Amino acid sequence: MSTADLRDRYFGVLLGGTAAERDISLESGGNVGRCLEAAGARVAYVDPAEPGWPEQLQDVEFVFNLLHGPGGEDGTLQGLLDIMKLPYSGSGVLGSALTMDKVRTKWVWQGLGLPTPAFVNLSETSRWQDIVDELGVVFVKPALEGSSIGMTRATTAEELAEAFQEARRFGTQVLAEQYVEGSEYTVAILGDRALPSIRIQPASTFYDFNAKYLSEETQFYCPSGLSSQEEAALATLALRAFGAVGAQVWGRVDAMRDPAGDWQLLEVNTIPGMTSHSLVPMAAQAADIALPALLHEIWQLSLEVRNGA
Repeated sequence: MSTADLRDRYFGVLLGGTAAERDISLESGGNVGRCLEAAGARVAYVDPAEPGWPEQLQDVEFVFNLLHGPGGEDGTLQGLLDIMKLPYSGSGVLGSALTMDKVRTKWVWQGLGLPTPAFVNLSETSRWQDIVDELGVVFVKPALEGSSIGMTRATTAEELAEAFQEARRFGTQVLAEQYVEGSEYTVAILGDRALPSIRIQPASTFYDFNAKYLSEETQFYCPSGLSSQEEAALATLALRAFGAVGAQVWGRVDAMRDPAGDWQLLEVNTIPGMTSHSLVPMAAQAADIALPALLHEIWQLSLEVRNGA
């Protein structure tokens, strides 16, 4: 099938929402919707922050879900769309709910022997100095947020306590993950294949929200500079990590490469950014897949999943 199949289709694009990543979701959904319209499709732009929004999906035949973060990426919306018997893009309820939870994702990986940095759950009763003594430098992050929201680097007990309070602003579940020195890579997944990896080089200490969306100095390398053997190894690991947590159709797996050359898995993003400068479209372009073709494949693969193929 060709992208000509998009013509005269009627798609819903979910964007915005009420999560902390609302602004990025508006950009992602707007970019996807404009691409679909340019391909000849009709598009209903639907923002779940508006009352009565499900009624706006009444006549669409398929939903592209570009809602980032809690509510749109955690299985809640997927369950509703299943009840509505309305096919949608990407992972289903299980994969969405599991990957949104960084702690449970890491538990699954650890159980399968997949490499991921050591971590501990944090609470008001955590012994900050003991954690620093055990893990050293850590990244503190909310367990149920994306886009590096609420993430802070901590090197001392005092910094760890402050970082915990910052992360708690974005949810009650917080973890401290051991810092891995090295380069960060991301691998876009499309169906049963991994797209070319991207190496991320932020100008700041780490790849936080500012480096992702605001800084003009963050650099992205695709091709990433890995040898063919290294690229294949990373692709295999990313596909295993993605499938292990029930993720489907498309998404992104983030990993660090430590000084010994070993990979450490960070997280899975089942609804990555789809703005004009996002990483999944960048990886697709490196694989000679233009945005209309990428959306077409996500649509078709998602239909196969929803239909139980």
